[in-house]
Amino acid sequence: MQRTEAVIDLRAITDNVAKMASGTSAEVMAVVKADGYGHGLLPSAQAALAGGATWLGTAIVDEALVLRAGGITVPVLSWLWTPDEAPTIARALAADVDLSVSSLWQLDVVRAAARKLGRPARVHLKIDTGLSRNGCYPDDWPELVTAAAKARAGGEAEVVGVWSHFAYADEPGHPTIAKQLTVFDDALTTAKNLGVEPQLRHIANSAATLTLPATHYDLVRPGIAVYGLSPVEGDFGLTPAMTLRAAAASVKRVRAGEGVSYGHEYVTDRDTTLVLVPLGYADGVPRHASRVGPVWVNGERFTLAGRVCMDQIIIDVGDLDVAPGDPVVLFGSGADGEPTAQDWADAVGTIHYEIVTRIGPRVARVYA
Repeated sequence: MQRTEAVIDLRAITDNVAKMASGTSAEVMAVVKADGYGHGLLPSAQAALAGGATWLGTAIVDEALVLRAGGITVPVLSWLWTPDEAPTIARALAADVDLSVSSLWQLDVVRAAARKLGRPARVHLKIDTGLSRNGCYPDDWPELVTAAAKARAGGEAEVVGVWSHFAYADEPGHPTIAKQLTVFDDALTTAKNLGVEPQLRHIANSAATLTLPATHYDLVRPGIAVYGLSPVEGDFGLTPAMTLRAAAASVKRVRAGEGVSYGHEYVTDRDTTLVLVPLGYADGVPRHASRVGPVWVNGERFTLAGRVCMDQIIIDVGDLDVAPGDPVVLFGSGADGEPTAQDWADAVGTIHYEIVTRIGPRVARVYA
């Protein structure tokens, strides 16, 4: 094995998407933003398409262009962009990338690019139904829809979709879900009354895809679930796709009373074996995992000894027989007893999304 590697099970991604696709009549957009949630953009996209996804989604436009450069031809939606990205927007339209529009200034940028290109832009109008993040505020929605209708009449835009995003879908039954659906349906009615009827209506993220079939409309947008991690409690038959591991770089026997790592927050209480692992916070291992992060070595679980360093962590394995080069697993699917990304999230008080997406570029991605 390599010094450090994130082993990505592409079959797991394919199977996860296939399971979700089999549970809905809607089309499936696999969200591959943030470099495929740390799993690798193009390989993840290809695996998701093999599982039945018919759309792909990215937050930033540059990632959508990477998909196109990599030979991906299915529809791709990108939704997070700023005024200074107008040249990138022009390239995106030329590459047949769908764009989210939440404001009049965004629509103006898209219209200008479409005029130069000589064909209408494919846009998805986003309504803010209660997340208060991106999206058009309901008070401003009629003005945006009216402008989009004019752009359509002028051959500058085609309204492919109307969409939104949930704030609390990971808590089924939360009252905000029904409130957001009411705002969403009202926005669709307003759009229809103003002469805009989209081809696709979509609001369901991973949690809603798994637990709220009434929210599926025409398209669902699973993200974290594509990679086998569920945002809600329950067994949905998903398989985590990433295993983070490294080869032991050093193994040495030390005496009782030795301070370990910076600050000597950990001191050996017996003669023991210390294993040095070449992963640190520069690679995405949370520094606040010091003394709490779980690891798996030669079939046994341990906890990090001392502080996480920039490039290294240390494990006290007692009398376990370990040799340099032996694999040390930080997290995986859990099938063999190793910690999972959820275990790491629980240990450091975060979510598994952050654990997998923060793995840095020094860690080689190996595809299985």
